[in-house]
Amino acid sequence: MSAWETVIGLEIHAQLATRSKIFSGSATAYGAPPNAQASLVDLGYPGVLPVLNAEAVRMAVKLGLAINARIAGTSVFARKNYFYPDLPKGYQISQYEQPIVAAGALDIVLDDGEVKRIGITRAHLEEDAGKSLHEGLPGVTGIDLNRAGTPLVEIVSEPHLRSAKEAVAYMKKVHTLVRYLEICDGNMQEGSFRCDANVSVRRSGAQQLGTRAEIKNLNSFRFVERAINYEVARQIEILESGGAVVQETRLYDPDRGETRSMRSKEEANDYRYFPDPDLLPVVLDQAFIEQVRATLPELPDQKAARFASQYGLSAYDAGVLTGSRELAAYYEDVVRELPREPKLAANWVMGELAAALNKENLEVGSGRLPAARLAGLLRRICDQTISGKIAKEVFETMWSEGASADAVIDAQGLRQITDTAAIERVIDEVMARNPAQLAEYRAGKDKLFGFFVGQVMKATAGKANPAQLNELLRAKLA
Repeated sequence: MSAWETVIGLEIHAQLATRSKIFSGSATAYGAPPNAQASLVDLGYPGVLPVLNAEAVRMAVKLGLAINARIAGTSVFARKNYFYPDLPKGYQISQYEQPIVAAGALDIVLDDGEVKRIGITRAHLEEDAGKSLHEGLPGVTGIDLNRAGTPLVEIVSEPHLRSAKEAVAYMKKVHTLVRYLEICDGNMQEGSFRCDANVSVRRSGAQQLGTRAEIKNLNSFRFVERAINYEVARQIEILESGGAVVQETRLYDPDRGETRSMRSKEEANDYRYFPDPDLLPVVLDQAFIEQVRATLPELPDQKAARFASQYGLSAYDAGVLTGSRELAAYYEDVVRELPREPKLAANWVMGELAAALNKENLEVGSGRLPAARLAGLLRRICDQTISGKIAKEVFETMWSEGASADAVIDAQGLRQITDTAAIERVIDEVMARNPAQLAEYRAGKDKLFGFFVGQVMKATAGKANPAQLNELLRAKLA
């Protein structure tokens, strides 16, 4: 593999979170009965005219500003002509020569910690096509046009990605960004966020790009990585066998873990692009752009840098905690309750809380464990009411029963023993019951210290304060 270099570019399609479609007033809500949200405009009836959704324009500009791109003063919609059952007009309204956003960039962090900048060629507005259905329809194809006309922003990267892992890191970065900006819900299962991957290989050191294959409609990070790795291996095998890679569009089959040919790859001239005569150019003045800029939230990289400096977190921890706007807000809510314990809060949010959410496939904003309630548990660790080990047991009960930390601690009698005399009394009893081990320890077998700690903890049902226990036990054993 080292004799070959992989070259990848991604075309990410993010469905904009508008209430209506890009050129009609039809709703965009997911899950409606087939064709219930398709107007005459969406159905391509003759004589009807598209009207541009201003909110879609505002969202595209918001994205462009977030990636430090150039916002076009004038952008033009074009007709992309092709014929497919779920495209009722016989063309898709998109942008071609004059997109609304161009020349941006995003930084990704590689496995070794290196920061790599990925160029973004353009981001343009377009309408989605409908959907062909086959399940439960033997011998025929059903057409659902609810998605037809749904607003998309297509984000096209430069071919700067050199591995499947880099491609996934970049896609995750875009996914995080569009959710921060609240321009896309990022729901990959519903098709709100998906990508096409352009993959080619070339000899290491070569300047000319290899022939690429485009893998269509990848809707999970795992599928992106697997599809690219398979495609890279396929192309290398062809080239090393003396064959030639064919430029084509391919689909990824997750059941077989392989890509397969769909059709020969079209060039731009195959689509016969021309400006849409029914839509005027989009003209944006600087005042509108600045108005949108004023609505930008604190972006993920900015938030991560602030978390690192303000809370003393590592770059890794800050990156994880700012992975979603909701998780970052939850963490700050916990820290607001415990301003002196940002690291403890980070460990619990990234540890127990994240594990519990993942186990039940819940979002952090589900309300299952409010931030104030988690802070209440951490406060009991800080004031030594319970140990960190017992806190994990308390957390499980809080998670399953929705109770507060104090309620669980009191109901189960879990308050930590911090009375020095009480701990010494138990130590004396343990030493008296284990004279042989005591003699061995005093003869130099230091490893038996852990044995005595365990016996005291067992006798106190794990309630003895660990720090006090260690200090008192060393003194007694000596």
